[in-house]
Amino acid sequence: MSDVVKGSMTHQRLLDLLSQGGARFRVVSHEAVGKCEAVSEIRGTALGQGAKALVCKVKGNGVNQHVLAVLPADQQADLSQLATAIGGLRASLASPAEVDELTGCVFGAIPPFSFHPQLMLVADPLLFTRYSEIAFNAGVLDKSVILNTDDYLRIARPQQVEFHRPA
Repeated sequence: MSDVVKGSMTHQRLLDLLSQGGARFRVVSHEAVGKCEAVSEIRGTALGQGAKALVCKVKGNGVNQHVLAVLPADQQADLSQLATAIGGLRASLASPAEVDELTGCVFGAIPPFSFHPQLMLVADPLLFTRYSEIAFNAGVLDKSVILNTDDYLRIARPQQVEFHRPA
């Protein structure tokens, strides 16, 4: 199955979830862009509203867990802090094959929602304190969702874990 078809399936599943959950959101179609800065400009949103989703693998202390770690796009992830918060010793980014298997999306298009039972969803609380809406690529690189922050928290129910690097 091609990346476009897989991403489209994730995109539709996401829209269905948001609609069924009564979320306040809008979809923005745009040029396929891989950089957070460029896509936030196209969307007309602040960089810090972007929900950057990283597929990570946390290991050690008996932990072997894939994690979808979401943080503001203007921040860097501290993977050792993420690992400690999950109970592991170390964390690393997942391989492209693992990302494909767990999300059905290409890098840069992963929404901040987990649709896979073995992919734990965590989000840095900083994402929810600065803006009333978050923005993210919605399974495909040429479509974004701008979603009410409270609706995201209510529907996605991420475990909140601070793991951004201090400025």
